[in-house]
Amino acid sequence: MDLNEIRARGLILIGCGKMGSAMLEGWLESGIPASSIWISDPEPSAWLTKTGVNINKTLPKNPAVCLIAVKPQIIFKALSNLSEYKNSDTLFISIAAGIQLSQLEAAISPDSTIIRAMPNTPSAIGKGITALIGNSVAKDEHIQLTKVLMEKISQVVQLESEDQMDVVTGLSGSGPAYVFYLVESLANAGVELGLSEDMAMRLAKATVAGSGALLMSSSEQPSKLRKNVTSPNGTTQAGLEILMDQKSGLMPLVKKTVEAAAERSKELGNG
Repeated sequence: MDLNEIRARGLILIGCGKMGSAMLEGWLESGIPASSIWISDPEPSAWLTKTGVNINKTLPKNPAVCLIAVKPQIIFKALSNLSEYKNSDTLFISIAAGIQLSQLEAAISPDSTIIRAMPNTPSAIGKGITALIGNSVAKDEHIQLTKVLMEKISQVVQLESEDQMDVVTGLSGSGPAYVFYLVESLANAGVELGLSEDMAMRLAKATVAGSGALLMSSSEQPSKLRKNVTSPNGTTQAGLEILMDQKSGLMPLVKKTVEAAAERSKELGNG
């Protein structure tokens, strides 16, 4: 299965919010014709209506791919409307957070090819990362096609087991919120030490965004980039001595943070 099969048989996208729209834009730019894409969304955006894709029309009889991009709370209702594909060779891809492969198999069919993917929010602007795992029916060709589709919005990593998805949720899925809170914390420190709110926030946002861009463009490890900024007995070292404390510093705190989010992901997945 490849993009040519999608062009011939069609791709269905259930839900076209920010993430769905980002994926759709990438697919259209990659050469998948608008005529080969069907969108099911109760409130299509003005942008979507201008793309030329099939919006809320009768779905194809035997689509190559059905990608479900709705919220976890309504995914099973959405899947109930796709019963005609349960015994087909359609590839199902779900990006609904917390919904396990076993739950998807129960709703679709244990014989269906299903892949669970988890993009994070920066994927909506093409700067994210997606983790994916397939069920026992999924073959390498299905994994590769899913990677091709998801690479239009993000980097892609393939997991060894579904259990790892909870850790991914705690790390990269929830991670953007941690980074945003870091910006808040940096800006707050600046204000408390005498800067205006506007200046402190501008400095904090530019520092984190610029550091991220430098990290992604550099071949050096984060530890080396950190050392490049740190002069012996200088200002950065003074700050790092607080952050790198083995008991109360940032690393043990972040571990607790990711663990808490991963544990919550397990709880949600278990219903």
